[in-house]
Amino acid sequence: MIRALWTSASGMGAQQTNLDVISNNIANVNTVGFKRSRANFEDLIYQDIKDPGVMSSNETRVPSGIQIGLGVKLSDVSKIFTQGSLIKTDKPLDIAIQGDGFFKIELPGGGEAYTRAGNFQIDNEGYIVTPNGYRLSPNIQISAPETLVSISISPNGKVYVVRNEGGQQTTEELTDIKLYKFINPAGLKAIGENLFKYTEASGEPIEGDPNTDGFGKLAQGFLEASNVNIVEEMVNLIVAQRAYEINSKGIITADEMLRTVGTLKS
Repeated sequence: MIRALWTSASGMGAQQTNLDVISNNIANVNTVGFKRSRANFEDLIYQDIKDPGVMSSNETRVPSGIQIGLGVKLSDVSKIFTQGSLIKTDKPLDIAIQGDGFFKIELPGGGEAYTRAGNFQIDNEGYIVTPNGYRLSPNIQISAPETLVSISISPNGKVYVVRNEGGQQTTEELTDIKLYKFINPAGLKAIGENLFKYTEASGEPIEGDPNTDGFGKLAQGFLEASNVNIVEEMVNLIVAQRAYEINSKGIITADEMLRTVGTLKS
């Protein structure tokens, strides 16, 4: 009965973590480029009362033995990098990635991060930046905004600007947009602001051109929505709630049995 209390308590703790992960998914259902997370669990060690296969006589063996589990624990919380739906915005600096790859972003004070969120803007110096002002890498600067007519980004990352200079339109090619992918994207470390950092688990970033060598192609005027399926998350939420409730009933039942034992008289 004491064992049952701790086993059920581990189950409640696991479902609390599961609820935290699901709640974060639901909270970010409208976050651009967000990738949902999934809590994974594993059983704890077992108390071996009788090992499987031990001899029960000179000629026979126990077929299954007696092993009593001691509960559950969180093994990991993994990101699921499936493609999100594309939303048409018609904004020239909204860029979605169709397929594999991440944009590289320069962080303040040095360092780099990676993102699937392509809701870019232009800062006061003409650089293409994230909503927090972090520059896209390689840097792309659009000078002389007063002559700018339009910005065009091809599926393979070519960036062109059309200018009106003295009543005559000219086309200028800027720095190409590069994409980066990882052997194990689930190993990336989420740092908030729609950004990830590479780790030893994810492997080093592999640079490539969009729409070539397995990299995704770019879609100008679109954004990649969160890959959270709200119906699936609501079902997961109900399952987690029911699992939490039934584990709590395990504690209540064990407590009632202990109370019964405590009231026994010799």
